[in-house]
Amino acid sequence: MKNVLMEIYDRLLAHYGDPLWWPGNSPYEVISGAVLVQNTNWKNAQKAIANFNDRLLPQFVADAGMDELVEIIRPAGFYNQKAACLKAVTDWFGRYSYDVAEAQKQPLEGLRAELLAIKGIGNETADCILLYALGLPTFVIDAYTMRFCSRFPLDAGRGYMAAKAYFEANLSECEDVYNNYHALLVLNGQVRCKKHANCDGCPLQGLCKAKGV
Repeated sequence: MKNVLMEIYDRLLAHYGDPLWWPGNSPYEVISGAVLVQNTNWKNAQKAIANFNDRLLPQFVADAGMDELVEIIRPAGFYNQKAACLKAVTDWFGRYSYDVAEAQKQPLEGLRAELLAIKGIGNETADCILLYALGLPTFVIDAYTMRFCSRFPLDAGRGYMAAKAYFEANLSECEDVYNNYHALLVLNGQVRCKKHANCDGCPLQGLCKAKGV
């Protein structure tokens, strides 16, 4: 019998196709985007990224003054905190010579602990950086995922780490699957599994127990 998580995945993938997640021209741009999108929407984060023009490089951010950086990222909101966080995560990436291959040589849990030690980096942001920028197999949990788990329902426990452990225990350790799965849950959450669910036409209809709650 097929694992229920893989049945969900297969249905979402067949319906939406490859989500091609996460947007970014370089791993460092993905790292920056993960910081800038906190507590705002992607549109505002994109405005901040666009303000860099062609300067969204770790060397530029490392050398830029705080006042200059704050003005660049202002559209993303919480700009003072995010500027400091962006500086700190850039310093962290600098430990590995701004090289993904160098970072990938380290144990995943060690990298995750280093990121979580940075002020302003929480579980979701750390996992986004590890998965989408560094290509490491760690599952990202967000509000869409937690809403879906409660509605389906899935016995994913309570809180971020419990849900993360549930998905990782029941899926093969695969960066591509983790990447697409999170993205597909977000897409379905934006289109169907909203605050007020729109179940008609959902690709999970008949499998999910939710009924327009």
